[in-house]
Amino acid sequence: MEAIEILMREHRAIERVVEALDAAADRLEDGTSVRPGFFLEAAEFFAGFADGVHHRKEEDVLFDSLVESGLPAGQGPVPVMRSEHEEARALTRGLREAARRLDGGDPGARSQVIAQARRYSALIRDHIAKEDQVLFPMAAGLLTPKAATTVLEGFRRQERDDARDGTSERLLALGDRLVREAATP
Repeated sequence: MEAIEILMREHRAIERVVEALDAAADRLEDGTSVRPGFFLEAAEFFAGFADGVHHRKEEDVLFDSLVESGLPAGQGPVPVMRSEHEEARALTRGLREAARRLDGGDPGARSQVIAQARRYSALIRDHIAKEDQVLFPMAAGLLTPKAATTVLEGFRRQERDDARDGTSERLLALGDRLVREAATP
């Protein structure tokens, strides 16, 4: 199912930046200096791409189609995924705020940045695993060919909107820069 393949590709892009976030948090924890802007930019990527691009496809298109195809809206995987998206948003805000404090020279912010990074990383890794291993196979089996086409069309509409203002391209480039920066000792 092409729509699921799109989401899986986006998951791989998100995971690469999560790995970079982990590497930067490891350095910070080891006492190595890390540019505070790294964490601000990581929060920008997670808010803009993971949430603004990727989760938007899931919440505005896929989840609604799954509910229309018979999954319950009030229990089961759809509300769990929505709840985890909300938790990821809160953790992203926390990472951004801690990174701003670190950038401003707050000595206590270092431990907060590390904690927020670790929490976000753990949540999003677990969340992606649930979607890849449970929700997406369930969707592939549940959605009719017509519903799958509707989901794909919804994704394409969102992608066209993102392409008009360069959102996805800019955020993916930001992610690539963060990955390169984290790989540089």
